[in-house]
Amino acid sequence: MESASGEAPPQPNTSETPSTITAMAPQGEGSSPAPPSRYESQKRRDWNTFLQYLQNHKPPLTLARCSGAHVIEFLKYLDQFGKTKVHISGCPYFGHPNPPAPCACPLKQAWGSLDALIGRLRAAYEENGGRPESNPFGARAVRIYLREVRESQAKARGIPYEKKKRKRSTVTVSAVSGSGGGSSSGSGAISAPSGHGDDGNNVGSVNDPTIIGDGAGSGASLTSTTASANVTTTTV
Repeated sequence: MESASGEAPPQPNTSETPSTITAMAPQGEGSSPAPPSRYESQKRRDWNTFLQYLQNHKPPLTLARCSGAHVIEFLKYLDQFGKTKVHISGCPYFGHPNPPAPCACPLKQAWGSLDALIGRLRAAYEENGGRPESNPFGARAVRIYLREVRESQAKARGIPYEKKKRKRSTVTVSAVSGSGGGSSSGSGAISAPSGHGDDGNNVGSVNDPTIIGDGAGSGASLTSTTASANVTTTTV
């Protein structure tokens, strides 16, 4: 009957069709998780290597019974796979950073490699349910052993391991020049030292300010600034 009347049948509303299809489409179907970083991959391999070492230990060890002494044994065990030449005291190239000829001194793990390895294993231990207070990789004995390895390899290889010194920042305060009692062309500045020594007792102190300027002009500006700060008004 509707066709006979000449009126077209009502068309369905398709304005919401694209959004409906989009909402029903599964998301992330073809996306894959991001691959682990190089650090995470290396940490996982190191952790699996240590667990395998505990299983092959005689007698076998469990992670709960592992101590700092066992960690040091593991580090010494890894020396057989090292690639760093460490000269013994009787070698003619002892303390020589660039020996001119090969020698029969043993190859060991470099101190830097062992230090980085302990850092990764220490993090992996806690990530796998270990408590920080019982972490064998953070034991005092392990820190002492690493320090001894660093010092001995520095002497044997002639390559000192020095910590990078942090640059001390200098705070500079510009002094405002006064209107009287001196030249207005010279502007002074007070440089406050950031501290003396590593104990931090004098960090940020300005007990010994240094005047930086161009001669008498800076001295006059500092004097005028001090005078302008201590003005007393007297009523007659």
